[in-house]
Amino acid sequence: MVKIDQEIAKELVANAEAIATPGKGILAADESTGTIKKRFDGINVENTEQNRAAYRELLFKAKGCGEYISGAILFEETLFQKTSKGEMMVDLLKGQGILPGIKVDKGLVPLPLSDGETATTGLDGLGQRCKEYYAAGARFAKWRAVLQIDAKTHKPSNLSIMETAHGLARYAAICQENKLVPIIEPEILTDGNHDIEYCAEVTEKVLAAVFKACSDHHILLEGALLKPNMVTEGAECKTKSSSEDIAYYTVRTLKRTVPPALVGVTFLSGGQSEEEASVNLNAMNKLFGPTPWKLTFSYGRALQASTQAAWGGKPENVDKAKAVLLARAKANSEAQLGKYAGGVQSAGSLYEKKYVY
Repeated sequence: MVKIDQEIAKELVANAEAIATPGKGILAADESTGTIKKRFDGINVENTEQNRAAYRELLFKAKGCGEYISGAILFEETLFQKTSKGEMMVDLLKGQGILPGIKVDKGLVPLPLSDGETATTGLDGLGQRCKEYYAAGARFAKWRAVLQIDAKTHKPSNLSIMETAHGLARYAAICQENKLVPIIEPEILTDGNHDIEYCAEVTEKVLAAVFKACSDHHILLEGALLKPNMVTEGAECKTKSSSEDIAYYTVRTLKRTVPPALVGVTFLSGGQSEEEASVNLNAMNKLFGPTPWKLTFSYGRALQASTQAAWGGKPENVDKAKAVLLARAKANSEAQLGKYAGGVQSAGSLYEKKYVY
């Protein structure tokens, strides 16, 4: 076994711990050009480079955001993008004490000889891209793998789980070799009518495989983060789980599979409403904390939906939109500490079937 350079290891651990700072989490602003178009279409804003830059500038210039946000995941365009005044987006983040991150996967393709399952692409040339991203200011990375769940067809298949685990471990190793903290994201979609117990069973199986692969690939867990789905029922299930049940099954699943060496678990929102994502995270930390790893957020839609609606592409609405973002970020900060009382105004359900971005 070839050991990682100790100076690199120290940097990875320091950055992972910074992201997992108590009371802070991640703003996932890494929507692809196609996905941000869907968001902009919903608020009648044209999807141009200028408007995308204006929107990201709004997010990163929200004064005080760094009190609640420790890291921001960017799309490649944003990592190298400037504001209308010539400021680098990454410098706006650094000015608030927020670590810039980068989405490095290249999206999903069909998994051959499977029943409609997918694999994530982007390993080719990843090492060189990581070097370029680090030079541009990125200090962590994200790779999203997607698994389908269906009790009748026994999804995810073993093939899908093995592909997910191997791909995530390979990506993580390449990132760490190039001084980027890897966020490992095996997302089990909420599509379907399965109950919460089946989701718990599948999530446990997936995470066990992922961390076995990480061990095989010599991943430094102290310098990595996990971004899983919460354990919930399917979007079409008639029996809705309470936040207490979601917290119980999620934390139980993590305790059965995630090594305590890992510094943080940064949940994806998975189509939950902004309020649901905050309340469920709060329940985990309030009822079952402290845990071996920080339980925090890495939300995209669940941090931005109301902000986008408040902005609407109009310069006169920028301050209002910033205030909405700060209120939602503060709510999630409190949820990470188990102190969120609820009630912050939020958008409704953000569920999208077969969600891609």
